Amino acid sequence: MAAPGAPVTVTVTYSNEKHSIQVASQQEDGEPTLQDMAVLIEQVTGVPVPFQKLIYKGKSLKELEQPLSALGVKNGCKVMLIGKRNSPEEEAELKKLKDLEKSVEQIANKLEEVNKEFTSIQKGFLAKDLQAEALKQLDKRIKGTAEQFMKILEQIDAINLPENFSDCKLKKKGLVKRVQVFLAQCDTIEGNIGQEMDKLQSKNLALAE
Repeated sequence: MAAPGAPVTVTVTYSNEKHSIQVASQQEDGEPTLQDMAVLIEQVTGVPVPFQKLIYKGKSLKELEQPLSALGVKNGCKVMLIGKRNSPEEEAELKKLKDLEKSVEQIANKLEEVNKEFTSIQKGFLAKDLQAEALKQLDKRIKGTAEQFMKILEQIDAINLPENFSDCKLKKKGLVKRVQVFLAQCDTIEGNIGQEMDKLQSKNLALAE
């Protein structure tokens, strides 16, 4: 018997293809889940996770977050896959969206950096006489970050997808939502920076009087 958390080797049959895959958990010390297996199956067969129907011992496997052991899937088991691969055209559009997703992640890192620096200023980790200039720079950076997110949103919007590109449509919708969440964060941080700048200005004016 495999130790808990050990990879599980499964044979996947898809039409006349057979694939042997080794499913490991994405979580440290965790057990491999159905989600882990579905992601691997997408890699080897090209059938996207949302459109996979996985059959094991005549039953459909549906609970993605469940460990394979809980579903009775063990080493050497055979799982049947039913589902439609994306067309080369849809794959090309999907690649565009995945590239944009990478850009979104890079911009999100910049947002995180601005937030961290701002928090450290709020906590008083920066000398008082340097705060005004630092806040001005952060204000500039957060505005630039928001602009980059807006440009990405325009690029996503410019991708026109046919009705039958379900996988792409799902990806596009999810990406738009993520960018909108990041834009809302930009707004909040920009507002907080503005408030901090006003507070600093008021203090400086009070000291000057």
